[in-house]
Amino acid sequence: MSTAAAAVRPHTVLADLLPASRVRDAALVLGGAALTGLAAQLSVPVPGSPVPVTGQTFAALLVGTALGARRGFLALALYAVAGVAGVPWFADGSSGASMASFGYILGMMLASAAVGALARRGADRSVWRMAGVMVVGSAITYAVGVPYLAAAAHLSLGQAVALGLTPYLIGDALKAALAMGALPTAWKLAGRQAG
Repeated sequence: MSTAAAAVRPHTVLADLLPASRVRDAALVLGGAALTGLAAQLSVPVPGSPVPVTGQTFAALLVGTALGARRGFLALALYAVAGVAGVPWFADGSSGASMASFGYILGMMLASAAVGALARRGADRSVWRMAGVMVVGSAITYAVGVPYLAAAAHLSLGQAVALGLTPYLIGDALKAALAMGALPTAWKLAGRQAG
């Protein structure tokens, strides 16, 4: 690895490789919110569950990892606030805070900050550490989303787990596998360009 590549690595996330400015940060936050909104439209209903399978969680975790904790949290907060205000970019073009799955969006805000903090410590640079990042982010999303689903849909916690967590574990494993390849590869490419 070249000295130039090593110089950009400590305590940085991928977004830090772009020239720093407030305009850059604003564009990254807006872009992260928009990417999450677009990914939420990739939605497949799960029979018997009010929570569809979407690309939303995957996008939220990638946004947090690539942008870092602060910008990732702000991107997901913008996504949530705009969706509550009426932008139809939650799953299936929905909006508002009254849906039973809104807790997952709140969880994604916290998860994006957590995975961004882990990425700043280099957790997005190897396949296995990236797998751990995805597990942490998914766990945080479920830790908020499942109890919210139970309360909003008047379910027991066991029912909420059965409807709002268990059916999604295989999909989460596939998303983790994609991220395990994508982020470390992006860092390798960035290192080659810096060298």
